[in-house]
Amino acid sequence: MKYFTKKLALPAMLGLLVSLAVLYANLVSAQAPWPFAAPTTPMAQRNAMNLVVNQVSWFQNATRTASSYAGGGGYGLLVQQFQAVRDQYSGFKSTLNPQQLNSGANQLAELDSGLEIIQEAFADYQNAVANGQSNSSAFANMRQVLTEAMGVWVQEFKQNCRQLRVGW
Repeated sequence: MKYFTKKLALPAMLGLLVSLAVLYANLVSAQAPWPFAAPTTPMAQRNAMNLVVNQVSWFQNATRTASSYAGGGGYGLLVQQFQAVRDQYSGFKSTLNPQQLNSGANQLAELDSGLEIIQEAFADYQNAVANGQSNSSAFANMRQVLTEAMGVWVQEFKQNCRQLRVGW
């Protein structure tokens, strides 16, 4: 009898543990995520707008200093800084209220397209190097394009913010 009890106890315990694990997993996954929406207050909008402008300034500063990074780290720095601009801009858009999003849909789409076009400078650099242009020459060209393009983009961004009455 003792042997029979031990023989059944182990599989029963394992079955119980597996059942509890499955039950717990179902309970955990059934919980809804905490709803989080960025605030659309004027102060939140002004802060988000200023973060975008500051990130663009940091990006432009990186384009001026990237050539001084040894070992080709300048390219990675620029990619990282450009992605930070995109992330800040995405965060900014989440602070806009529905009226601003509707009335500025075309302007926001143009800003999005502008970032897509600017991002092509990275691929152009890689293509230029692959086609035989010297790394330093291609990198200098890319830095110049990025600096000028981001300058135009941030001017458009600021103008659109004024038209959408961001932070008012």
